[in-house]
Amino acid sequence: MGNDLNEARRKWAELESEPVGTNDKSFSIIARRYLREVLPTLRPHTQRDYTQYCALLEAVFGDVAIDSIRPFDIAEYLRIRGEKSKVRANREKALFSTIFNHARSWGYTDITNPCTGIKGHKEKARDRYVSDDEYAAVWAFAHPTVQDAMDMALCTGQRPADVLKIVVTDIADGLLSVAQNKTGKKLRIAIEGDLAVTIARIMSKQRNAKNLALLQDPSGQRLTYFALRSRFDKARELAGVNFQFRDLRAKAATDIEDLAHAQSLLGHKSRSTTEIYTRERRGDLVKPLKRISKDIVR
Repeated sequence: MGNDLNEARRKWAELESEPVGTNDKSFSIIARRYLREVLPTLRPHTQRDYTQYCALLEAVFGDVAIDSIRPFDIAEYLRIRGEKSKVRANREKALFSTIFNHARSWGYTDITNPCTGIKGHKEKARDRYVSDDEYAAVWAFAHPTVQDAMDMALCTGQRPADVLKIVVTDIADGLLSVAQNKTGKKLRIAIEGDLAVTIARIMSKQRNAKNLALLQDPSGQRLTYFALRSRFDKARELAGVNFQFRDLRAKAATDIEDLAHAQSLLGHKSRSTTEIYTRERRGDLVKPLKRISKDIVR
């Protein structure tokens, strides 16, 4: 099947797929078509998540005709699945809706999407702030590749996927060029201070010159998301700290006192987005009462 898990899953789905009959409108048939035709066009991280979500959806709706699935069925799925994970239930519902819309465009059905009007579970915005001591504790236990990734994420304020995809050719003329996967936003980050030290440390290590990836495993291969996640989780457990790698983006923004600077570094379109992003993690900065009235003291 190959060394890439997502590619192996797609190949397996292709081998297992059956000829699609013109009258076969089961969710399973349509979902497998989605996995074959649409999933490969998405980002690797999204492919991994959607493959998992689709397996869960198939377990429930697999043999059901797509145009016989009712809004009530979606609401029940949300309710039951939400007993274990409200966030995952919402994501799976969103994927179902996407697959259903493709079914409409492919001619399997012309009825209204049953997800329409069905509200998902309320989600609480993540507000975890990583202290310097927590960061240092995990860093101390981390594999060298994770240390490099952590420092790059903190210095640049970029998402894990954007950090992992950096190549050495993105570094030129004292600048690091980044194109964010999620938004397509392009940034040029000045290589100075801690970022300059971090990049110099990474480049000084033994490397596979034929591989342009900045973050490499000792084998000379690009550091993968799965390797990063596994090693980071191990270091986090040893350190007794529970923050997530993605929280480093929020820490970078929050630790910058200049809000405009933080907005530019994160690539936010709106200043208010950055304000909410940072304020929810450390709270509003307010001043105390300057002096107590002498009458009150008496």
